[in-house]
Amino acid sequence: RARIRDAAGQLLGEGEGGPANARLGASVAMASVVEAAEAAMRAVGLDKAAFSRSVVALGMAGAVDDDKRNQLLAQPHPFARIALDTDGYIAWLGAHGGRDGAILIIGTGSAGLAVVNGERWNIGGWGHVISDDGSGFEIGAQAVRHAVWAHDGMAPMTELSRALLQRFQNDPAQIVTWADAARPTDFAQFTPLVFEHAQKEDELALPIVTAAAAGIARIAQRLLDVGAPSICLMGGLAEPMRPWLPAPIQARLTAPKADALDGAILMARRLQPALQGA
Repeated sequence: RARIRDAAGQLLGEGEGGPANARLGASVAMASVVEAAEAAMRAVGLDKAAFSRSVVALGMAGAVDDDKRNQLLAQPHPFARIALDTDGYIAWLGAHGGRDGAILIIGTGSAGLAVVNGERWNIGGWGHVISDDGSGFEIGAQAVRHAVWAHDGMAPMTELSRALLQRFQNDPAQIVTWADAARPTDFAQFTPLVFEHAQKEDELALPIVTAAAAGIARIAQRLLDVGAPSICLMGGLAEPMRPWLPAPIQARLTAPKADALDGAILMARRLQPALQGA
């Protein structure tokens, strides 16, 4: 997604492009950035010539190491200047306006970030293979795994396990074929179903959601331990997960001041405080 504000901070337009995860490759990610920026420019009524006076801040998933960041910054682009950081960083900037605090993003993946007295702490967010505790991927993957257990008689057959198995015609072989090609988002699609059955105290769903909440609480507690005065819970699973968190964690949650796109705008202003044009 792209958002354009002028030097006075007035919102001019927004646009969308393709996926811009650094793990997809530098050229693919930058092409998506340009696509979203072009859509935003069209919404404003500006042509591509405006790119040459545009300062762009990118908050990109997967931009966690110098190699990926350097590859991205080396890509040809039409902009005057570029600042690059992770999607978590621009979410923090927007949520706290650059002041001390933390964010905890819960979606397909999960990640925490705190900035305290100028020091930055990244907690989690290292990808679904080794991290992403309490995420939509983890919840969905555990639900599918336990449904297969139920099929094999190693776990109780519940309403949730029946519903999941019916998606695959009660055939574990179909689940294997599907899982071999599935992405984290494919597993995460089952998360609303798991939360729905957890509310009914389903014997399969309840421990999965409880374990996921414990994973999120573990990240949140670490963010508080490093000195964050509050945490903004963000992402598509933020609200479904909130009531499952321990009361002491819930007491430290605050609403974000602005979204990640305005966090990116703030990062762009820091790169070049006196913007000219859009």
